[in-house]
Amino acid sequence: MSFDTPAGTHGGRQPRAGLMLRLINKNAASRFRRTGKMLGFNGLILTTVGARSGDERTSPVGWWPGPDGSWLIVAAANGAARNPAWYHNIAAHPGNVQIEVDGRRIGVTAEQLHGAERAQAWQQIAATTPRFAQYQDKTDRELPVIRLVPPSG
Repeated sequence: MSFDTPAGTHGGRQPRAGLMLRLINKNAASRFRRTGKMLGFNGLILTTVGARSGDERTSPVGWWPGPDGSWLIVAAANGAARNPAWYHNIAAHPGNVQIEVDGRRIGVTAEQLHGAERAQAWQQIAATTPRFAQYQDKTDRELPVIRLVPPSG
């Protein structure tokens, strides 16, 4: 599936890259590694390859169970008008993604959901974590829902 969600025209405040964001992400990643949760939802560490730099990047993100043992993540970015940087990294390298969850590091393939499949996944996410529904209300872009598929076999 294509990664084709354009930026919106308005949205919530997206944290700027810098020391503060690195500290927040480091704290969230540490908590996810210790407990697997933060702020009432499941978390994982997403490792991508920079779309332009080619450098490895890590981001703590929330996840929800998907079909057949997959993980669902949302490119919410606090409901900002623009997609988070990791979304662009995944779009550039969907087969070169790793996650750290439950003490395991797993290579996955990323797929953006569209149409009825996205709507069903979004309904599940919004019902189990109403805060994410609020992120969608902040922006005019459709928040991308990404399925992370483990290797078969």
